[in-house]
Amino acid sequence: MEKHLTNVYKEGLHLISEFSVADTTLIKDMELVTAYFNTCIDTFGLQKVGEVYHQFPESGYTAVVCLTESHISIHTWPEFNRVTFDVFLSNYQKYNNETAEKIHDGLLKLLNAKEHSVKRLMR
Repeated sequence: MEKHLTNVYKEGLHLISEFSVADTTLIKDMELVTAYFNTCIDTFGLQKVGEVYHQFPESGYTAVVCLTESHISIHTWPEFNRVTFDVFLSNYQKYNNETAEKIHDGLLKLLNAKEHSVKRLMR
């Protein structure tokens, strides 16, 4: 008899946060975050299956990286000093909750950010 995914799926951590930064030029620099995401994917052994990055003229950017484990996304508005970010990593093949936290914390450090809100969902 086949095992159903519902019998083996282990909930993963989905972090959703909003923050501001001390220097808004950092949230105009899409290449900085692109390099950070790629480093995280390599460091933590995640598998990228697709990505979309879009730089808005003279402004911020939006990015979504699809992973076999789920996704990482960021949206920046330098004109409002606002960033939204989320990372969701399932625990289907390996435990990834600490990895999600490390990616989140590392981004805050990289951007010298002040977090305004964060939600941690298990799903």
